[in-house]
This record gives sequence, C-alpha cells and structure tokens, in this order.
Amino acid sequence: MNILWVLAHPDERSLNGSLRDSAITALADAGHTVEQSDLYRMAWNPVVTGEDYAHDPDERLQVATASSTALRTGTLAEEIVVEQEKLRRADAVVLQFPLWWFSMPAIMKGWIDRVFVEGFGYGIRRDTGGTRRYGDGLMAGTRAMIVTSMGGSEHTVSPRGINGSLDELLFPIQHGFLWYTGMSVLPPVLVPSADRIGPDEYEHAEKTLHDRLASLFTDDPIPFRHQHGGEYDEKFVLRPEYGAGDSGVRVHRRVAPVRG
Repeated sequence: MNILWVLAHPDERSLNGSLRDSAITALADAGHTVEQSDLYRMAWNPVVTGEDYAHDPDERLQVATASSTALRTGTLAEEIVVEQEKLRRADAVVLQFPLWWFSMPAIMKGWIDRVFVEGFGYGIRRDTGGTRRYGDGLMAGTRAMIVTSMGGSEHTVSPRGINGSLDELLFPIQHGFLWYTGMSVLPPVLVPSADRIGPDEYEHAEKTLHDRLASLFTDDPIPFRHQHGGEYDEKFVLRPEYGAGDSGVRVHRRVAPVRG
C-alpha cells in the first residue's frame, strides 16, 4: 500500500522526527511504499497568494474561483501539483505534528490551505445534486490518521480534563478536514508529556505507534455520519431521532462503528 506521511516539526532530531523515522522503517519492512512531505525540510510556504493560481494581480483575488480555474486549466503552482499527486497515489495519509495551542502548526494548516483547492478538496459536485463532502469526495477510499504529541499529560485531554477531550480538540481536523474531503479517519495516536519522555516512555510510544500502523488498513475508522446518509435534514442539521437530547461534536458520530 502507498502511504503519505506529512510531518510538521522544525527539528528532525526531535521526538516527532525520531518517531517518524522509526515508523517509516517499520512500514517499509512491512512492504508498504512511503512518500513524505516534511514541511519544514521542504521550506513549505504556507501562505496562499494569487501566484498559486497564475492570477492577474490587477484583478481581485477570489480564492475559491481562482483555485478551481487553475486546477481545471493546469496552471496551479508546481509545488501544489506535486503534493496533490502524492495524495492521489496514497492509500493512507498520516498527519504528524506537535499539538501547539490546541491545533496543528501553521505550516501544516498552510499546506492544507494551498493543496486542497476547490475542485480537489471541496466544491466537488455530485451527479445527483449537492456537494461531495463529509464521507464523500476526491479522497474517498483513503484512510487517514493523526499522530500528535503534547507537553501536558494525557489526563488533561480526557473527557473531563481541563483542556477538553482529545476528540473535541481534534474535531476540526478529523471531521472538518479529513472526513470532509472523504477520508476514513482512524482514532489518533497521542504521545503525551512529550518534553519529559525518557527511554522507557519512548519505547512505549514507539511500540504504540508501530502497533497502530500494523493495523492501519484493518482498524475500524471513527464512525462519523455521512452528509448524504439520510441523518441530516435539508439544512444539514442532524435529525431529531439521531442523538436525541445530545449536542456538540459527539452527535456527529454513529453509535455503532462502521468500516470505511
């Protein structure tokens, strides 16, 4: 299988860099092909500009329209096309990053902003009407998983932890980006207390990651609800018979897991 590993960390000698190297070796030993986008090593520019779309600077820039036109006419910036081709080849995508201010580093957000243009990541029409998203899209059939580290303890991102649960913190990425574009999202791998890890803790983190990668294509994904699965009304509000009496991000999961 083909796996795209996207890393956002400024130091390749870091905990994240070490785990990435170990993981890629394990995946290769298992017979997989791994492509990488090491965003800091690539000096990836995270800023969207008209130059991404060969846009006339004298004209107002409407990003969605300009990006869609550039995709259709083959005038996207070459570095964007390269990343899109990696994604088209991928059977699975791994996003690895330290959890900074409860989200991904800006360089990874900018990779998403620039690469997932209209017509590739969003704004894709269905033959039967409506838009392909939330379980449908160009990336449907691809698996995805987040690998993230944090300085705090695991207790702080438990369901009653002061930081909010990890599922809630990662919801904009797992549901609002990965699931939105069609990917089947696996539960994340968390490496807590990252600044205080010793040899024993590193060995545990490495084993946990290797175990999860060994079942990357067999584990059940998070059972997010499909936009076009009949559970949302015409205004994309969850129908009252689903998740009755509940609200918040958890209502967008089915109770029973489904395979994707």
